[in-house]
Amino acid sequence: MNNRYSQSILTLLALDAASCAVMGVALVTASRPIAALTLIPEALLTVAGASLLPIALFMAVCARARRVPRWAVQLIIWGNFLWSAVSILLPLSALIEPNATGWTLLVGQAAMVSALAVLEARASASPSLQS
Repeated sequence: MNNRYSQSILTLLALDAASCAVMGVALVTASRPIAALTLIPEALLTVAGASLLPIALFMAVCARARRVPRWAVQLIIWGNFLWSAVSILLPLSALIEPNATGWTLLVGQAAMVSALAVLEARASASPSLQS
C-alpha cells in the first residue's frame, strides 16, 4: 500500500465530509435567512441541506476506513460532479431565479465541490483502494 496516496484520499474524504456536514447544517438551520439573502427557495435549501448530512456521514465512514472500496470513492466523485452540475443547471434552466448573491453562492460551492472531486479522482488512482 502506498501510504502517501492512501493518506491523500483519506484526507480528501475527511475534508469532503466536513464541508458537507457544515454546509448541510447551515442550510438546514439557516434556510430562511439564506433564502432571503439569495432568492433561492427556502424549501430547496432545507432539502439540499438535509440530503448533505447522510452524504457527509458516508464520506466520514469512508475516510476512517483502512482501505476504501474503489466503488465508494467513485460514488463520491460522481456525486460531487452531479451536485456541481445541478447547482448550475437549476438557475440556468430557470427552475430557480437566484439574485447575484445566490449565483455567487451556487457557483462558488459548485467550484469547490468540483475541485474536491478532481482531487479525489487523482488520488483514487491509488493502489490502496479496494476494487
